[in-house]
Amino acid sequence: MATFNDIIKQHPLVLVDFSATWCGPCQALAPILKDLKDQYKEQLSIIKIDVDKNNALATAYRVQGVPTMILFQNGQQVWRQSGVLSLDNLTAVVDPFIG
Repeated sequence: MATFNDIIKQHPLVLVDFSATWCGPCQALAPILKDLKDQYKEQLSIIKIDVDKNNALATAYRVQGVPTMILFQNGQQVWRQSGVLSLDNLTAVVDPFIG
């Protein structure tokens, strides 16, 4: 099974969504992230991390609130935001990193 570091290094652009099943804003963000994935297809990989099941990983990335999104380019963190963003706002974040 691939580790988190393997995953963020395998794909050129990875958006990680740190969330929780009990989190209302996280549930509101889910369809927005689906639309984002539909928009970028293979250019963007999106992975969801449940902070309750992956506490060590959430701690390692200093996630203090959910949802927290972190964008990695070639394994390096290039952007981070907590809270729900609109599709337009997320597109504005991702566009500059698309080759």
